[in-house]
Amino acid sequence: MKILGISAFYHDAAAALTIDGLPVAAVQEERLSRSKNDPAFPLRAIQWCLDQAAVEPDDLDAVIFYERPALKFDRVLTTLLRGFPHSWRIFPRAMKNMVGEKLWVRGIISAQLGIPVKRVHFTDHHLSHAAAAFLTAPTERAAILSADGVGEWATLTVGEARKQVGGPTEISLRREVRFPHSLGLFYSAFTAWLGFQVNEGEYKVMGLAAYGTPRFAGEVRRILQRTPDGAFALDLRYFDYHQAVDAAYSRRFVELFGPPRDPFEPIDLATPLGQHQADVAASAQLVLEEVIVEIAAALQKETGLPDLCLGGGVALNGVANARILREAGYERLFVPSAPGDAGCALGAALWADRILFGQPHRDCPDHPFWGPAVEADDLARLAAEDGLPFERVGDAALIDRLVDAIGHGAIVGWMEGAAEFGPRALGHRSILADPGDAAMRDRINRDIKFRESFRPFAPVVPAEHAATYFELPAGGARLGRFMSGVFPVRPEWRNRLRAVTHVDGTARVQIVEPAMAPRLHALLMAYGQRHGSPVLLNTSFNLAGDPIVTSAAEGYSTFRRAGMDVLIADNLMVRRDHARQDHELEAVA
Repeated sequence: MKILGISAFYHDAAAALTIDGLPVAAVQEERLSRSKNDPAFPLRAIQWCLDQAAVEPDDLDAVIFYERPALKFDRVLTTLLRGFPHSWRIFPRAMKNMVGEKLWVRGIISAQLGIPVKRVHFTDHHLSHAAAAFLTAPTERAAILSADGVGEWATLTVGEARKQVGGPTEISLRREVRFPHSLGLFYSAFTAWLGFQVNEGEYKVMGLAAYGTPRFAGEVRRILQRTPDGAFALDLRYFDYHQAVDAAYSRRFVELFGPPRDPFEPIDLATPLGQHQADVAASAQLVLEEVIVEIAAALQKETGLPDLCLGGGVALNGVANARILREAGYERLFVPSAPGDAGCALGAALWADRILFGQPHRDCPDHPFWGPAVEADDLARLAAEDGLPFERVGDAALIDRLVDAIGHGAIVGWMEGAAEFGPRALGHRSILADPGDAAMRDRINRDIKFRESFRPFAPVVPAEHAATYFELPAGGARLGRFMSGVFPVRPEWRNRLRAVTHVDGTARVQIVEPAMAPRLHALLMAYGQRHGSPVLLNTSFNLAGDPIVTSAAEGYSTFRRAGMDVLIADNLMVRRDHARQDHELEAVA
């Protein structure tokens, strides 16, 4: 069967194509439109997936949308009516937003693809999350926990699932927490208060939290309370997202935590105000961890299962994930490379294959590389037009030169093969650098990424050496596969890994096995042999505000705009002509 999965109209729209039960292509719309977190109907992503597999729309057996628009409309309408008269100002805008396109998804898909409406299907939002987490994981039976902002009504679900290769698949979501009570929206309220963009800046809150002390944890627990049934409830007097389109927190929230940060004002941690903001972030982070760990632990006791599959946007919180693994009683924790809404496109397609159409299960390849491939010839053409030196180099020579360049302080843009599906750079669209000097971290934040100085970078390390440098709990290597956990750097190595060690002594580690990323693994091993430790700084190949690069042209543009020294596309190497650049800058000045 050929099944196309689609997520759209909220944030991180994406498309994914499965053929005979296996993924063949998946990409976020933002990677092709170049609009960060693009929520639009993903025509570019759909077209690329179909072209990649040489499939025409009429060849599709089914198209599956990642949630049920009618149920979402029910939630929006019910919420607005419950909030009347406070909600009267936003009622027209909300109705226009829903009725304008979101409610008529079946017709939109049918019209855009030219397929009969009977081939268009829907699944529940949290079933898409559950399927994305479970059906891509190398486990036959697992507990399921999904937490995000909101789907149709559910904001958190728990259950269990089982599968058998060549046999049936079952996914059972037993209980849920419903809107407006939401861990994702709770965290987003603090994201907004701290001046970051909701659905984009939550990881900044997690990074900032490490600089703070959770001295407001009591106040945060006042607004996020546990309930006798093991769930949680928000004190809605402190929030406004259930009554307004563009507000997350209420006046009472401001009275409790102080005035919100102006997004255009930098966070200065040397000032009382900056420290206050960090302390609030630390408090929100701690309470989120407490709640999600307790829910996960209760689910483990209920199911008795050693594996947990975790989905939804909250699963991007690597600090909380590591605590779940350490404290909730599981042996393994599986988080997919795209646990958020983009990943729901793949989850919906797999759910339709296994559950809706009852096809026998097939194990998915255990990697995240489902996007467009980089074309080295395009990079060669662009470099030639600008007169930059480039050459094609064999693997061994390429790795040898990069080891030497990085060891001498070079910053490398690394593009290889198919792009990653999800928000993390996992070795195919990365910026790589030496991890030993804190000045390197500051340089990349300031001159390459153009982002806040408090933001940490990730280390990437071969699987066979990970435990030497990082304190990994049992199962930590698996969680690090897709950069989904934050772990302590061993004290004896923190000085040697200053550029990737966060202020609290931790790092969001990527652990590389040779089967998943052989060239990157070889580079790490060679770097270790030459320089003493097989660890590199790895950050996503993009500038602040841009999506991760997809094509050679986007990588080249980013390379020219930033202060990188070397650019790689498969086996093509481009070096920056620093003398020429300095001359051009002097001429402009």
